[in-house]
Formats: sequence, C-alpha cells, structure tokens
Amino acid sequence: MIDVTINVSLADVSSYLPGEPISAEYFTQFHDTADTASAVMFNPPRFRHHVSAGETPADMAERAIAPMLARHGADLLENVDVLVVHTQLPQTWFVGNGGEIAARLGIAPEWLIDLSNGGCASFIHAIKLAREILQSTEANSALVVNVTNTAGQVFAQDRVLTMAQAAIPGDGAGVAWLTKSDQSPILDIETRHLPQYAGEMVLVAEPPRRYWEAGVGQHYVGFTESNIAKVLHRGNQIVPEVVRTICERIKMKTSQLDLLVTNQPNRTFLQNWRNSLELPAQRHPDTFEECGNLFGSAMPLTFDYAVTSGLVQEGAVVMFAGFAHAGDFAAAAALRWGGRVSSRGASC
Repeated sequence: MIDVTINVSLADVSSYLPGEPISAEYFTQFHDTADTASAVMFNPPRFRHHVSAGETPADMAERAIAPMLARHGADLLENVDVLVVHTQLPQTWFVGNGGEIAARLGIAPEWLIDLSNGGCASFIHAIKLAREILQSTEANSALVVNVTNTAGQVFAQDRVLTMAQAAIPGDGAGVAWLTKSDQSPILDIETRHLPQYAGEMVLVAEPPRRYWEAGVGQHYVGFTESNIAKVLHRGNQIVPEVVRTICERIKMKTSQLDLLVTNQPNRTFLQNWRNSLELPAQRHPDTFEECGNLFGSAMPLTFDYAVTSGLVQEGAVVMFAGFAHAGDFAAAAALRWGGRVSSRGASC
C-alpha cells in the first residue's frame, strides 16, 4: 500500500547537449516552407545538437549527470535504489539501455525500469513510477534518465536529411534525482493513456520494409498532411487539459503557476499552450530555438536551464506538462520548488 504521507521531492536536475550547435540552414537548403500543416509542425528552430559518431546512450547519461555529481558528490549514487530510463533510440538489443547506464554509473538498483512508452512526456511518466516506488517501499532515492539520440542518427541520414521533418529534432539528455524529503515536494501527477492513437505515428522506408529487415531504404516518420493536422489539434487540447486537472486538485488557477515546463515540439504548440493557460512567455521557458525538439529530454533539460538561469525562485509552483507521439499519452506534474541544494543542505 502506498504511503501518501511520504513526500517525494525532485531534488535536482542536470543535463547535457552534445557537440556544437547546427544551424537551420544545414537543413532548409533542401526544401521550401509553405502554408501547410507540415510547415507549421516542422518550422525549424535556429539551432539543434547532434550526437557524435559512436556516442552511446550511456555516454550521454554519464555526461548529463556529471554536473549533479559535481554539486552533491559521487556519494549520491550510493543511495539510488530506483533507476528509470527512457532512451529514444535504444542501442542495446532486446533489453534497452538501462542496464548499461546503471553499469556506467556504478550502481545496481533494486528497481531498474526501461520505459518504451511515454515519448515526449516520458519524464513525467518516469517520475510517477519512481514516486510510487519510493512511497511504497524502503527505497531511498531514484534517478530518472532521459536520452534523446535520433537527430544525429536517424534524421541526419542523407535521404532523410532533405525532408522538412529532419530540421526539427535535436539530441540531448536529462537526469532528475528524486528523494524522500519535503525539500521540493511533488504535489500531484496526472497521466492519461490514449491508446486509440498509438498506431498513428509510424516508421516507413522506401522501398517499404520493416525496421529489422535488410534493405536500401532509410527509415523516417510517416507523416501525412491529414495526420499532422490531427496531431496539432490533439496536442493543443490535451496538454492544457491535464494542466487544468492538476490545477483544480491543488486549488490554483493556471494563470497563478510560477513556471510551466513543457516538451518543446514547435513554436505553435508552445504559443498555443501558454495562451490557453493564460501564462506570459517569461513563465514558460523556451529551449526550442537553441535545442530543437528534444522529445523526452526536453523537460529535464528546460527545467535545468530555468533553474540555472534564475528563472525559478524558491517556493515557486512548477508545472511540467506534455504529450507524446500522435497523442497516445499526456501527462502533467506539479511541484513546489525548494531551491537547488547541495548534499550538505546549503544553497548552490
């Protein structure tokens, strides 16, 4: 039975961006923009980052957690009993990259979970799982790791590179540390699975083949104008819905939120979400222009940016929110930020 009297806090976040920024011109030289749903969805950011050749998910996770370990010391890892990992493009066949990441960090957690679903909202999905384990077991702390690594491996293929969709993704990684404490307590979480949309985002190749079959065609996401329009409509609706649900339960108006941290799919979603929730741009941090669509890594990386930049003050109510794929999952989580502290309890 879950002990809801145990507060679970998001104690810290850290992140990593690989390589040098890659400008939009690297992609837009190959195609024109037009007033279509595709143009709205794939209007490119100024920059993004790509994984280096041979850079593994474990490499990225290790580099993402490094700033956190520098603040708290390597002893942080000794009490990690829960590791939840979402890797966008797993490179370890069958088992995912959670085990490889645990080995790289030198930990052997009792709970090691590789998430295959949750996509751009997997950060919240992972936090919910970690929180429930911490509240219902003797586990001490948890790490949530998000690795995004398709931009430099899938979307940089020479035939895919010429498509509008290739200009949007970026690569990066984010890590969150959860503890049993009241330092930055998680106030509430809402998750919604919408499985009727799960099959709408598909991987295709020309000539057609399944992803594990040998062949000459390069895989890419099979968007059409009609399904892009549906995704835009769903995303504009379901993210504000889950935020409002949380706000009703914690008894505050959406306009009173101190910070909204979302996934960063494109400019249109970002603007529509904050308009719908009656929030000014300065309370909705935007990393899209510098990082592109970081999918599952966007929330921890954007929050790390907000904290490091001084955009979030102690006592602030922070709302994380986003949706995944074609709309098969949406989630929101609220916390009261207590400030980034060192392992000795002093402000960093």
